Amino acid sequence: MSGLVARVARRPSQGQVRRVTPVPPEHARGLVAAVYHQVERDFGMLAPPVSLHSPAPSVLAACWVVLRETLVAAGRVDRAAREAVAAAVSAANACPYCQEVHSATMAGLAGPAAHASADTRLARVAGWARDSTDRAAARHAELPVPADQAAELVGVALAFHYLNRMVNVFLDASPIPATVPASVRGGVRRIFGRLMARPARRDRPAGAALRLLPAAPPPADLAWAAGTPTMADALARAAAAIDAAGRRSVPPAVRDLVTARLAEWDGQPTGLSRAWVGDAVRDLPAAERPAGRLALLTALAAYQVDDDVVDGVRAAGADDAALVELTAWASMAAARRAVSWIPLAPAPPP
Repeated sequence: MSGLVARVARRPSQGQVRRVTPVPPEHARGLVAAVYHQVERDFGMLAPPVSLHSPAPSVLAACWVVLRETLVAAGRVDRAAREAVAAAVSAANACPYCQEVHSATMAGLAGPAAHASADTRLARVAGWARDSTDRAAARHAELPVPADQAAELVGVALAFHYLNRMVNVFLDASPIPATVPASVRGGVRRIFGRLMARPARRDRPAGAALRLLPAAPPPADLAWAAGTPTMADALARAAAAIDAAGRRSVPPAVRDLVTARLAEWDGQPTGLSRAWVGDAVRDLPAAERPAGRLALLTALAAYQVDDDVVDGVRAAGADDAALVELTAWASMAAARRAVSWIPLAPAPPP
């Protein structure tokens, strides 16, 4: 996508963000401006899933560092396969926005004349990614790439377990405006995919986003990334930034509650009812129950977050930055749990 198109797309795309107000590009300064510049340069446009984080600059940087160094930066796995992971994980997480964006980008990369072998390969990648979202199924999922490349796909899965939750809380269900008639949405989606594929074909060297955040020691639960040093460094820096955000904006009792709940989670959806949330937060101090509801729902059923849940946290005093920090912490905690059960070696024979 040309720089002109990216600039033209800024205003309407930022209008898709709900419940918080992103920093307008013309008012961005410091770290926010540096992230915005890299996003437009390397991703092709100021993507709302990234810019929605801008009320909390360090979390904005963490989101971009993870996205760039897993999906965008060049590696041993090609971009189309990474997009297949992004789309499949998004579908499993009931995130139609991300599924639509990354399915369209994958199709734009593959092109209408893609060989059947390429389609089969991407289908295998998508199948593995879908199975990996369930703890039981992940044990037997067949790796679609050599074992020494698997961590790159797990990195993309981590990024989209995180982003899907944030997008479900803060964005509409589709990147295509609701005013676009159903009869032409398919054509708009194909054009969008071709536009997104242009920057995706460019070689983006790994590591360019690292300078946005200070170095940090790698957490033990992210040790699976050690074989890809630049990605491991990126994840460690981002995890430290989001953990710090959690300490600022998530009460300790809420962090403990979410952590305990995630320790028991196996990837299965919570169901249509939200009654479990009320039961789960009952023992929290009354003033912390709104934060507990939002954090638990973000981690385990982000598609069920509604205005009432967010308004409850607002009434307790949270501003835009605190909302972003709370949901980012819960989203990353869930993402780290969701990739913890993915084996990086070939599945044993049945």
